[in-house]
Amino acid sequence: MTTEMLGMILAGGQGTRLGKLTRTTAKPSVPFGGRYRIIDFTLSNLSNSGVNTVGVITQYQPLELNRHVQNGASWGLNERSAGVTILQPYAASDGEKFFEGTAHAIFQNMAYIDSYNPKYLLVLSGDHIYKMDYRRMLAFHESKKAALTVAVMPVSKSEASRFGIMNTDDTDRIIEFEEKPAAPKSNNASMGIYIFNWATLRKYLADSNATDGNLEDFGHDVIPAYLAHNEPTYAYAFHGYWKDVGTIQSLWEANMEFLSPNNPLNITNRNWRIYSQAEALPPMMLTSTAKVTRAMIVDGSYVAGTVDHSILSQSVKIGPGSVVTDSMVMPNAVIGKNVRIDHAIIGEDAIVGDNGEVVGTADDIAVVGYGEAIGRKEKA
Repeated sequence: MTTEMLGMILAGGQGTRLGKLTRTTAKPSVPFGGRYRIIDFTLSNLSNSGVNTVGVITQYQPLELNRHVQNGASWGLNERSAGVTILQPYAASDGEKFFEGTAHAIFQNMAYIDSYNPKYLLVLSGDHIYKMDYRRMLAFHESKKAALTVAVMPVSKSEASRFGIMNTDDTDRIIEFEEKPAAPKSNNASMGIYIFNWATLRKYLADSNATDGNLEDFGHDVIPAYLAHNEPTYAYAFHGYWKDVGTIQSLWEANMEFLSPNNPLNITNRNWRIYSQAEALPPMMLTSTAKVTRAMIVDGSYVAGTVDHSILSQSVKIGPGSVVTDSMVMPNAVIGKNVRIDHAIIGEDAIVGDNGEVVGTADDIAVVGYGEAIGRKEKA
């Protein structure tokens, strides 16, 4: 079997920067935007780009992610000879560890990749919010006769020190890679999206495993190795909306941006839909005491209080006298009576008891974790 381009989603990260929200689930399965989970955006991009053979590499707390993705049918990625395959972590009989880096994760799944004999390997993260046509990136890769193409996003010079920076010549060829430099020479920030010629990458990974085993991570190890060996390595500039939601602050910001009338994701665009696993839910119910402004409320929710500039996911309950402002409430959370929620993220299945208070600021978002219960007047 031969596949032109195989997609591989790295979805095994623990997401420690999301704290309470990822103690029992993988970061890509964290709810986003009311009716989605973070991985839905990458899966939808693959579907819309016509990349219909996909491996999802899991490791940390994969159960909820596995249940959500299943066979990929919700994204149209369940073709008979292609589709989505969940690639579970394993430890080899010779004592090899679970994967310790992005490149090591690909090496451990070499047999799966070889079974499709792809010409190109598209490596993606499962925890970014964006829309991207990977066909355009592939066309760029082919036009440059590249061995590796790295998607880059122009960022402000003040932000550049937070990213891996790709310095290029006037043909977009990468001539230098800087990992979170204090004084960046350019603003081409790596998005963690790669297209490799599989035969070339395979040789590098196999040779490394047979010798020193040093090629564990794409950014830290593989890209420098490609540059050192003068492999044709190029930067593909992306100019759309893209957000790494790996921190509480960035997750909250992305959800608030999602509420904007000028939502940069243009989520209603039927030409590039974002799909998710659909649930059969009753319509939302707003009681006579409910007041809702600038909010997104998903079916199955019950609201008897005030909701302003906030997102309520499916099956959320808001009791009378409660006020929810500038916040995101994840599925099945229960907010009691006379509760104040402000600049907060309330985790899935969480409970905030009567008269409780969860109050943060725009610079310090308050959090109630998955399944966490807080009582009267307790802070998150």
